[in-house]
Amino acid sequence: MNYEAAVRYLLTLGRELAAPTQVAAAKFDLENITALAERLGRPERAYSSAHIAGTNGKGSTAAFLESILRHAGFQTGLYTSPHLERMNERIRVNGQEIGDDAFAETLTRILALVEVLFAEGELRAHPTYFECVTAMAFEYFAWSRVEFGVFEVGLGGRLDATNILSPVVSLITPIDFDHENFLGHSLKEIAVEKAGILKPAVPLVLAGQHLEAREAVLARARELCCPVIETGAAYRVDQQSFENGCIRARITEIATGWSVEIAPSLPGRFQLENALSAVAAARVLSRQGFRIKEESIVQGIAAAEWPGRLERVHSRPDVYLDGAHNPSAARELAAFWEQNFYGHKIWLLYGALRDKAVDEFAGVLFPLAAEVIFTQPRTSRAISAAQLAEIAGHHAVHSAVIVDAEEALEHALARAASEDVVFITGSLYLVGQLRHYWKQRAQVAAR
Repeated sequence: MNYEAAVRYLLTLGRELAAPTQVAAAKFDLENITALAERLGRPERAYSSAHIAGTNGKGSTAAFLESILRHAGFQTGLYTSPHLERMNERIRVNGQEIGDDAFAETLTRILALVEVLFAEGELRAHPTYFECVTAMAFEYFAWSRVEFGVFEVGLGGRLDATNILSPVVSLITPIDFDHENFLGHSLKEIAVEKAGILKPAVPLVLAGQHLEAREAVLARARELCCPVIETGAAYRVDQQSFENGCIRARITEIATGWSVEIAPSLPGRFQLENALSAVAAARVLSRQGFRIKEESIVQGIAAAEWPGRLERVHSRPDVYLDGAHNPSAARELAAFWEQNFYGHKIWLLYGALRDKAVDEFAGVLFPLAAEVIFTQPRTSRAISAAQLAEIAGHHAVHSAVIVDAEEALEHALARAASEDVVFITGSLYLVGQLRHYWKQRAQVAAR
C-alpha cells in the first residue's frame, strides 16, 4: 500500500465523529484499540507519556509541552488531532511529520493485524479512522525510539482511543461546552468524560475551570488518589505585557519560589494559560527525575508552533486563520480583536459543522465584524452557507453568502483596505482548506 492508497483507505472509514443522528449507533469504547495494542506488543508502553484532555487549548498545550521536552534533549513524539492539511500532521517525531512512506508502511502493518484479529474473532467491528491512526502513532513512536510521547485526546477522554495510555502526568485544559451530543449537556457530564483520562496516583495538572467542571474533576482525582496541581493556585503570574498580540509574563511557583519569564510566540492572551499548564507539567516531570532545565522551558515555550490558531499569513491587510469553533473560543477571539484591532474593519469568513452551537458563537463575534461572509468547508459535516446565514445572519451588521470558500476569501481580499483585517474561523476544516489554498496562491504569485 502506497501513501495515496493509505489515505484513501482511512477516508473510507469515516472521520472521528459520526453525524449527530448517528450517535446512538456509533461504537465508542476501548476494545478495538486494546486488541490492536496487545497484538502490537503494547508499543505505547515503550516510552513515557503525557495525556492531555480538555475543550479548548489542549492542542496548544501539547505543542508547548512537546517543545519543552525536545529542547531538554528528549526524543519526542507528538500526537494531535484533527489535522489541517495532511493526515501526517497528527504524528510527529522531534517536530517532524511522519513521512509518506512511513505512514503507508505503518498503516499496512496495522491493517495486516486487523485481518488476523478478525480471523481469530478478537474484533467485533473494524477499527475506526481514529483508532487506526492512534494505533499508528503508538507504533511509529516505538519504532522511532521516542523517549517521551505527548498525546492529545481526540474526543472526551474516558472512551477515547488514546485512553489506554499509562501516562506519567495528565493534563486537563479548560472545559466548556462542545460536542454535547457525545459528551453530555452539562459541564459536570462533560467534565466526567474528560476526567476519564485520570489514572491512579498519576499527577494531574488542572487549568482554571468553571466551578461545576472543577468539582467533577477533583472528585475523580480524589477517588484515584491523583496529586493535583491547579495552575491558578500553584502559580502566580506577574509582569504581563503584550507585543504583536503575544503575551510575555513572569510565572512563580508559589510553594518553592521558583520563577521564570516566558514569552510564547503564539498570539492570544489565552496562550499564557496553555503555556502555564505545560510549564507546570514540566515541573512535575522534573520532580519525577526527568532532566528539564529552566532554559529548556523558556526556549521550548518560545519556539512552540501551532498552525491554524490565530495564525497570521499575510499583512496589509492582515489575514488570520483561527480554528475557533465553540462559544468559549469565540469569546477569546473577541478579546483578541478588542485588544489588537479596536477601530479596525474586520471581515469575517465563517463556516461551521453541523454539531456546533452556531447561534451562541455568532452572538459573540458577528456584531464586532464589519461584514460576515458565510461559506462552507468541503466536508459532508458542514452546514450549508445559506443555512448558516438563516440561523445566524441576524447577528451580523452586514453579511454575504458565498458557498465556495476560496471565492469567499478572494471576495474579502478584493474589498479589504490595507488597514483592515480578514479572519477565517468557525471550523478547522475551513481553516485547513484555506490554509492549503493560501500556500498555492502564494506559489502562483511568486512565479
